[in-house]
Formats: sequence, C-alpha cells, structure tokens
Amino acid sequence: MYELHFGVPMAGAVLCTLNIRHDSSMVAVLLKHSEAKIMFVDHQYLQIVSGALEILSKTGAKVPHLVLIQEFDQPVAVSIPGNLEYESLLASGKPDFEVKRPNDEWDPISLNYTSGTTSSPKGVIYSHRGAYLNSFAAILLNEMGSMPVYLWCVPMFHCNGWCLTWAVAAQGGTNICLRSVSADAIFDSIVRYKVTHMGGAPTVLNTIINAPAGVRKALPGKVIVMTGGAPPPSQVLFGMEELGFNVMHSYGLTETYGPGTICTWKPEWDSLPRDAQAKIKARQGLQHLGMEEVDIKDPVTMKSVPPDAKTMGEVMFRGNTVMNGYLKNTKATEEAFGGGWFRSGDLGVRHSDGYIELRDRSKDIIISGGENISTIEVESVLFSHPAVLEAAVVGRPDEHWGETPCAFVKLKEGHNAAADEIIKYCRDRLPHYMAPRSVVFDDLPKTSTGKVQKFVLKEKVKAMGSLSKRTSKL
Repeated sequence: MYELHFGVPMAGAVLCTLNIRHDSSMVAVLLKHSEAKIMFVDHQYLQIVSGALEILSKTGAKVPHLVLIQEFDQPVAVSIPGNLEYESLLASGKPDFEVKRPNDEWDPISLNYTSGTTSSPKGVIYSHRGAYLNSFAAILLNEMGSMPVYLWCVPMFHCNGWCLTWAVAAQGGTNICLRSVSADAIFDSIVRYKVTHMGGAPTVLNTIINAPAGVRKALPGKVIVMTGGAPPPSQVLFGMEELGFNVMHSYGLTETYGPGTICTWKPEWDSLPRDAQAKIKARQGLQHLGMEEVDIKDPVTMKSVPPDAKTMGEVMFRGNTVMNGYLKNTKATEEAFGGGWFRSGDLGVRHSDGYIELRDRSKDIIISGGENISTIEVESVLFSHPAVLEAAVVGRPDEHWGETPCAFVKLKEGHNAAADEIIKYCRDRLPHYMAPRSVVFDDLPKTSTGKVQKFVLKEKVKAMGSLSKRTSKL
C-alpha cells in the first residue's frame, strides 16, 4: 500500500484505497462507482475481492484487472487467470520509466470513500496540490524531524493515512507497518525499532493504556502520538502521558485530507491543574498552516458565532486542503459547500482565544424536553468511571421527552458496575436531564478507523422503545 501511494500517481493514475472491513457487496459497489481499472489485493482479502468481482461481472460492469499481493514466505496457491502477481509486475517494470506528472495541480491524486458512519459512503476527491500541502502540514503537526520512525496504527486507506504516507517519505523516515493493531505489537515495535511517531484514534490509545502489565514496556525515548476521530477522554490522556507518550490532538474529516486543525499547546497552560489541562487538550484547536480558515458559523445566516464558549454553530472549513468535491455527486458537493464554506456537520463552540471545541455531530445531538444534550460531554463523564473501558451515548426515542440519553458501555476486564450505579455516577456529575436514563452493556460497533458506528446503536435503541409513556398535555 505504501509503495502504491507513490507508484500509482507517478504512473499518471488516481489512487483509490478501499476499507478492508467492507464486505464483497460494498467492494463491488465502490469498484463500479470508481470505475477502477486495476485492483491490487492482499492475499488476506482475496476471498472478499473475488466475491466482489463475481457480483460486478453479473451487473455487466467492466471488471478490473486483479494484481495479487502474496505472502512473502508462503505464496498463496491460487490461480488467477489473466491477472498478475505483484512482485512479478514490479519486476517487469522499466527502470528508465518517465514519471507522468499532473497537467494541473488541481488534478486528482486520490479518491477516498468516507467511512460511512452516518450515511452511505461518498467518494472524496483529493488534488495533487491539496495532498502536497497537507503532507507538509502533517510534518509540522507531528513535530517530525529528519529521519523519523513512524509506527502505522492509522489505516493507509483512511485519508491516505492522514497524508502521512507522503509526509514520512519527505523527511526520509522509516515506516513500521502492522498487519493487525494490538497493544503487544505496539509496545514491541516501539522498543525494537525505536519508534519516534505514531497515530491512532482514541480507541487505539485506550488499548495502549489498558494493556496488561506484562505487555507494557518502557519507552526508549519520546514518542509523539497524533490522535483524532473523537475527542480523547481525560483519563486516556493522563494514562498516555504517564506511560511516556506525548499526545497531539488533531481534528478533521475525510473531506479535509484528514487533520484540519491542531490543539497547539501554550506554555502558560503547564501550570494548570491536570483536569483543566486535559479539558484544553481535548479541544480541536486552530487550523493548521495548510488550511486557510476554520470557523464556527450559524448554518442558516452564515455569521460567525461569538467566542463565548457557549454559542453553538457548525464547524466550517475553506482552503486548499479541502476536497475538490464528491465523485459523480454534484448535489452532495453543492450542499457540502453551501455558502462558500465546507460544512462539516459537526457542532461546536469557539473559545475567547480562538480555539474551537466540538460539542457533537449535528445528527447526534440529543434533544430531550427541548434541551440540547451533547453526547460528547456525557461520554466524557462515562469514561471517567473507573470500570468503564468504552462508552457511547445516543438518543433513545421517548414518548414524553422526545429523546433520552442511552449509554452503551463496555467494562474493563475484571471490573463490574450495574446500570443504576453508572446512571447515579453521571447524575452526580452532570445536570440530571443530561444523565443517561438507560444503560446497555455491550461491545461497541466501530469503523476500521476506530469511530463508533452510532447509526448501529440508534437502530438498537429504536427497537428498545420508549422508557416513559406519553403524557397528555392540558
């Protein structure tokens, strides 16, 4: 995958990396939509791709050529007539091949399908210019010096690895790749290769801090970790720092080439209490140097909200590191750029120092009895419970209140907590209307990038029905 991030654009083609968690039917949909001509597939996912090609052939669509990437020490015994094997394909290349540079810097370099946490995937088009600028921004955001050693816990199919695929190469770095992400593999890799940088969603950080004592290892040096995808809970930040990691919090979307903002730390915050530091570090911060502007605006009037840390608006971006648009979807593109800004769909506030802070997804905000409830705030309290490993909050339909908060919780191994205890814990730390009224103990469904699939949880709470009965109004 890393090699293809250079080989495909240099051949004048457009790179389209697909999520390894998709099933055959989804892969078939994306192959048809992208009109891919060549498909590279790792041996581990050959069965899924074979199923996708079979589905595609039945629709009458053109089936892409297949290039199989075999396991080095144990080649896969599989026949793929009319197709190629990766190493053989490379061996047939011409050493004097002339790189096909883009005719225009706005030409597409890659097509990325959104993770589909809230809707069906859309194809996001990145330009050569945007990728170039965001790669250099990624170097700055990660405080990446010459010859870094980068441990890959961020999937390269997600925003082209937050553009770090190109950034690490620009600094002459070494890439450490994991076939599967685990605490054991992370600590072993850090110690063995003297890792300097890594990245991952808060779920990856959670895995690290909850690793058994026998798995943890002392870090050989400072390891800078960039996290994003969701605001990291304070307990996760504390845990990472205690282990010796330096956590950088970024925020962005597929449509902003991954990281679009960074919570730049100010020296005067060092003297604040730990809880206050954690709350600041969980903010999304300011736009990076490759992004022209980020703002919190009223989505109707398009006026900027006051920097009072209270007035909510929609997070909006503009600049060269915002997507060209959605492939074959003019309507969605026009809606996304309504008013001349890219509308993220995220709700947030702006602080007096200009730093922004997310409150929720516009689709996830809970309205209970006319009151807006930020699921992020409730989840932050849940994460502070000593027995809670993972938590997500969604609105449960309610005949009286409209919606009430429902918490989905996964407990730490060897810990116990009853629903009533969790609810009381939240009520002691939040306004009562914000506290969950129901708790479900279960594993949380996630995308491959670590985001909780709240649409799955919303379907579950719909099936659960209302807690209270409708009351008549006089």
